[in-house]
Amino acid sequence: MRKIIISVLGVLLIVGAFFVSKVIIDSKTKRKPKIEKTVKTVFAEKVKNSDIAIVVPANGNLSAKKRVDFYSEVQGVFKGNTKLFRTGTLYTKGETVIRIDAAEYAANVQSAKSNLYNQLTSIMPDLRLDYPDIFPKWQRYLNEFDISRTTPPLPEMLSEKEKFFISGRGILTSFYNVKNLEQRLAKYRITAPFKGVLTEALVTEGTLVRAGQKLGEFINTDLYELEVSIGKAYSDLLQIGEKVVLNDLSKKSQYHGKIVRINGSVDQASQTVKAFIEVADEQLKEGMYLEANLNAKEEKNAIEIDRNLLTENNQIFIVRDSVLDLLDVKPVYFSDKKVVLKEVPDGAVIITKPVVGAYAGMLVHIFKINESKATNQ
Repeated sequence: MRKIIISVLGVLLIVGAFFVSKVIIDSKTKRKPKIEKTVKTVFAEKVKNSDIAIVVPANGNLSAKKRVDFYSEVQGVFKGNTKLFRTGTLYTKGETVIRIDAAEYAANVQSAKSNLYNQLTSIMPDLRLDYPDIFPKWQRYLNEFDISRTTPPLPEMLSEKEKFFISGRGILTSFYNVKNLEQRLAKYRITAPFKGVLTEALVTEGTLVRAGQKLGEFINTDLYELEVSIGKAYSDLLQIGEKVVLNDLSKKSQYHGKIVRINGSVDQASQTVKAFIEVADEQLKEGMYLEANLNAKEEKNAIEIDRNLLTENNQIFIVRDSVLDLLDVKPVYFSDKKVVLKEVPDGAVIITKPVVGAYAGMLVHIFKINESKATNQ
């Protein structure tokens, strides 16, 4: 009897120990937390296809449309003028810019004029006797002849006898010799061909100037040109006379110009075509860097979005029943920040701001839906 009681107590002790150990084990088991689905808030808009104006950006440096390099065709000492020959000096049209000492050469011209005058004087008695009908016009020419002024053209010779007589006395040879010397004398003085500013001065007063030497550079400050390179794909769409908006680097100043020339050849290395934009403004300076926006063409039935919304596989995220999905699209033009897309159906809800960690099937909540505008930013 005693053995039976001890055996029963042993079994009960073992069973109790088993249940106690199970309770202890279960109390240390951590329950897995219930996973809650995360719903991200996104910005979206409904698509409305429209005509998108493709604007091709271009840039370059301004250069003066009218530019003159001053070269000396004669030799002499550079004489001082009323204005110093220095960079930045302004000149009006016809104003003397450079004057070279021509005293010696001017004396030779006067000597040649004097010889011509003497020859004319010597033929007057013969003209009075042999050709009284043409004598008055030659007498009038001789009376108006002034050695200190430019030699006037000879009277018109109407008959062959008159031509033979005047030519036989050496009048024509002397006259054209004088005109040649006068033309040469005029090159000792260089005048401004238009209103402008001196941008380069290579000589100073008192310098010995040699024939063929470059003296400086002169530009007109009223009109400038901007040379830009356009991709061949859009060059055929540009037109001469088309208006262009230009901006400086700070984007604070805006200028208006127009296309005046388009190069007919394509650069083989870059496959671009050069276009020239004419622009005028008092604030412009030669060498300024400007950016131009050229209206190349309009893409029918397209939309424009930020480039960072387009995936590497030419897809964009759309929202269908609060779930993200990927849509295949056709990019037709890329700019620095934007991309023009086609094959996006009207009414589709597209994401307008990037979503971190986005994937197809992701649950989202639309914060606000905007209607896509036709002008698209």
